[in-house]
Amino acid sequence: MLKGKQTIVRDLSWLAFNARVLQEAMDGTNHIHDRLRFLGIFSNNLDEFFRVRVAALNKMVLLGKSAQMHLEANPDKILKKIQQTVITQQAEFDATYLDIIKELERRRIFIKNEKQLSKKQKDFVTHYFEEKVRTQIIPLMIESIPHIPLLRDKSIYLACVVGSKKDAMAQRYALIEIPTKVLPRFVILPSEEGGSVDIILLEDIIRQNLPVLFAPFGYDRFLGYIIKVTRDAELEIDNDVNSNLIDELEKGLKNRKKGRATRFVYDRQIDPTLLNYLTKRLGLTKKDNLIPGGRIHNFKDFIDFPSTIFSDLRPRPAQFVHPLLTQPCRIMDVIEKKDVMLHFPYHSFDSVIDLIREAAIDPFVQSIRITCYRLAKNSKIVNALINAVRNGKDVTVVLELRARFDEEANMRWKEQLEEEGVKVLLGIHGMKVHAKICVIKKREFNKTKQYGFVSTGNLNENTAKYYGDHCLLTTDRRILADINRIFDYIEFPLKKTADLKNCKVLPVSPVSMRRVMLNHLNNEIRTAKKKKPASVVIKLNSLVDKVLIEKIYDAAKAGVDINLIIRGICCAYTGHKMFKGHLHALSIIDDYLEHARVFVFNSGKEPAVYISSADWMVRNLDHRIEAACPVFDKNIKQELTDILNIQLAENVKGRILDNEQNNFYVQKVAQQNEVRSQEAIYKYLRNKSYKD
Repeated sequence: MLKGKQTIVRDLSWLAFNARVLQEAMDGTNHIHDRLRFLGIFSNNLDEFFRVRVAALNKMVLLGKSAQMHLEANPDKILKKIQQTVITQQAEFDATYLDIIKELERRRIFIKNEKQLSKKQKDFVTHYFEEKVRTQIIPLMIESIPHIPLLRDKSIYLACVVGSKKDAMAQRYALIEIPTKVLPRFVILPSEEGGSVDIILLEDIIRQNLPVLFAPFGYDRFLGYIIKVTRDAELEIDNDVNSNLIDELEKGLKNRKKGRATRFVYDRQIDPTLLNYLTKRLGLTKKDNLIPGGRIHNFKDFIDFPSTIFSDLRPRPAQFVHPLLTQPCRIMDVIEKKDVMLHFPYHSFDSVIDLIREAAIDPFVQSIRITCYRLAKNSKIVNALINAVRNGKDVTVVLELRARFDEEANMRWKEQLEEEGVKVLLGIHGMKVHAKICVIKKREFNKTKQYGFVSTGNLNENTAKYYGDHCLLTTDRRILADINRIFDYIEFPLKKTADLKNCKVLPVSPVSMRRVMLNHLNNEIRTAKKKKPASVVIKLNSLVDKVLIEKIYDAAKAGVDINLIIRGICCAYTGHKMFKGHLHALSIIDDYLEHARVFVFNSGKEPAVYISSADWMVRNLDHRIEAACPVFDKNIKQELTDILNIQLAENVKGRILDNEQNNFYVQKVAQQNEVRSQEAIYKYLRNKSYKD
């Protein structure tokens, strides 16, 4: 269709997305603290990319056609392109960091290393080391042990050369894990005269005190370089239907800790003999993504760079409670009259917690069924559910133990919930439960009522402060009947196999999501061929599924105006002569993470509007339980349409997704107002009035 290039390579598109994150760090109009935060996000994203995607590609190369997974074409070629791109991005990253350091210094904020300390600061660092650090570290003299212990993923290490100035043969190598899990990475030093703020990193505190650790053994020469290993996340957990899921997960988590290295990052100033020694002892080769970097690694910690040192840091606009749900009120009474759509992070997540808490207290509520994919560390949702059990309600929680990198946390939640009497379901073999749904049953005056919600995001009050999502609170019988069918299937997958297929209004993966979306696109195509207006807006995190992408191509070719808002991966080519300007794609990277999935098909008498938990990827459409939800309320349809139109008008933080993945910013045309969509959406929702 496109001369053999039907879609853009998924992993290269992902790297282009992370480049957009790096652009935010490079943007001098952002506050310096935000620029540091985006450096941290970029670094954290890249770590996960190597743990998951690069690891998977390595397996494809090793296993070839025998691999029991979706095979990419030419994985070896993709890996080479990834390494080239990552090295280029690393150079941009390093230059950006140096630029930020200069800006910090203009603000009289200095990140000092161990060689730049005053006498007063050296004394402080020595005392801090003795008081806080010494007992948290144990150097490993790696030449003295037959096998180097597996270096932890997500950790950084100080690779040390210690020796004697008098005897060159006395040189030895050591490794020290930097204890950032128990101590802050950034330590504010005593200020010097002149009002500057001085900060030192934890690893430099250790560098300063290497003599304390090694001098008693006769050494007087000490060098230290930061290294980091990224490991295979070992996500392809055994799918033997006879094995126990808990055992599978525990095995998978253990394997993750000792997974094969997918990337080795090191200080480019490292002693060459030490580098050679480490790569040999760790069994690494040039194919293992040996990446030289600067003095500092694990920049993910910069997400938590101290904010108190900035007097001009603008706080994010405060979240506010949806006007219809302002307490005190009975939320179930409100949504019995009309549906309510919450828009995070603008609206407060407290309303969701209040709904569950209200259900826990209401004497007429009989049961609560809810899915939980990722929960907050100290989850108020869990607390409300436990109290519901204590108040005599039947509570069923679907916990997804395979939520990537949240597996251990969800296993702990399972134990806690079961101890309190909650019925915990662990999902379905071979499929993650990714739908975000809830149903509350109430029996009052011999009449059964149902209340619930469908959300695009997780039930996590912490991430709801910066993830952009939508949550529909409803009593619509059509929606709740389908939600019950999904729960019945999850609880009894062998007995209730027909329930998913019997869903009437909710498109559900893996049985109907792709088909329903294809039907809507086909309807738009038929409308366009009749020379009538036809248009679609699709908002996703990732657009990868080839079947749907090719249907998008067909629609654009037929004259359907298609606007894509894609935060991350976009495998669709958007520029081609056959599209005649009908296909456009935009990505928005700003303060909040755009996480919502929304679909609008405009050619019918009334627009068909959906919110969804599912991206258009093979895994979401074929290998997960996902739910999209139609919006029936005309006012909420208009509300979502208004929000999407604001985003389509974005000309500050928007990038054009073109065939070359250039990430050019959307340019403001003459006479056009500046639109920063996240700020504009906040104002829109803050000023919106609702009639009872």
